[in-house]
Amino acid sequence: MKYNIFFDESNKLDAEKKYSYYGAFGVEQSLCDSIVMDINKILRITGKKSEYHFTEYKNDKDIAPYIYCLHHFIKTNLQINIFVVDNAIAFDFARNADITVTELRNLFYVKIPERLFYGLTRGLSNDYRTVEIVVDHSPEYGSMRVYSKLKQQMNAHAIYRGMKYYVNKAWYKESHKSIPLQIVDLFMGIVVFLMEKSYLNIDDDKPIIKADLIYRFLIEENNIDLFQQHINIFKWDGQKDIIHEVNISDYLSQFMAFKTQFDINEMTKIMRIRKPNDSTKDLRLKMGYSNNQLRMLLGYLDQLDDKGRNTFIMKNYYKSFKT
Repeated sequence: MKYNIFFDESNKLDAEKKYSYYGAFGVEQSLCDSIVMDINKILRITGKKSEYHFTEYKNDKDIAPYIYCLHHFIKTNLQINIFVVDNAIAFDFARNADITVTELRNLFYVKIPERLFYGLTRGLSNDYRTVEIVVDHSPEYGSMRVYSKLKQQMNAHAIYRGMKYYVNKAWYKESHKSIPLQIVDLFMGIVVFLMEKSYLNIDDDKPIIKADLIYRFLIEENNIDLFQQHINIFKWDGQKDIIHEVNISDYLSQFMAFKTQFDINEMTKIMRIRKPNDSTKDLRLKMGYSNNQLRMLLGYLDQLDDKGRNTFIMKNYYKSFKT
């Protein structure tokens, strides 16, 4: 049987960001095929043509395919491991060791995926024989020989630990050709958004739109509990080989409290300015919302009418995926 590991990153070590993030999840081949088939069904029923990419989610006309994908995947109970690096500490290490940023990144591209992958392969049963590692495409990976190093390091680890798997392939795929890589991107994007508290920027409609997607995904069924159970975050802060586990619930509680109050304020304003003959467009313009925020407004209106916040979005999902 084949086991797949999918790996992606967000923010690079040389970017002007406080942290860089590395994410991966592992899945047995038959389950992976089933997930891909279901996500392709979601793409068909929602009419979405482009790939899933968290940074590109700027218009809530796409909220249905995004929330369907997130909701569907979180129910598979697969673990997503995310590794966080403090970039300032990493750069200090490079200066003290007198190595270039390129050399530093070369070291991290091998060591960090190792740590992520070991956690995914530790529990493999004796039924698994081969492992395939798929990395989101990046031109520098080839020049750094990341793929061959990953394969070599993982197989050395398997032999040393007496594990029953063998990595027979480590290679790249373009993200638009790999739904699993797109899923890693989505969940890692959410984690970055929460940890960096990007939702506090309410002067721009883009983080408001992203926050609305995340909130509505989390409140559906028991998704907030599943998110906490299946998203594992680890942080390196330069202290030798010590890795700290990050409690995602702290970031979730802060986000949920902020978003709940934000929504109360918005719905209070709607009740105050809404006239009986107002069309949806009239109300949207009165609220100062862009056309990219129409579904957010519709969600508020459903909630004010004592319906579920996601009523008009999720009905087609539950019709297509009967549980």
